[in-house]
Amino acid sequence: MIIFDRLWDTMKNKGVSQYALIHTYKISESQLTRLRRNEIVKTEILNKLCTILDCGIEDICEFKKDID
Repeated sequence: MIIFDRLWDTMKNKGVSQYALIHTYKISESQLTRLRRNEIVKTEILNKLCTILDCGIEDICEFKKDID
């Protein structure tokens, strides 16, 4: 499972708020909700977040193996 817990820490460290993502960078609220819920998001959004935050993908998400 891909989880996005690192995204919120990176945003805080870079001084980028959810408000800014929505209103300045035009990331939709529904995409932020999907990220909060660790749901499927487009790679386009991940690319945009890495560009906005000037970071690597490992700074916004990580893989955790599902336990069956």
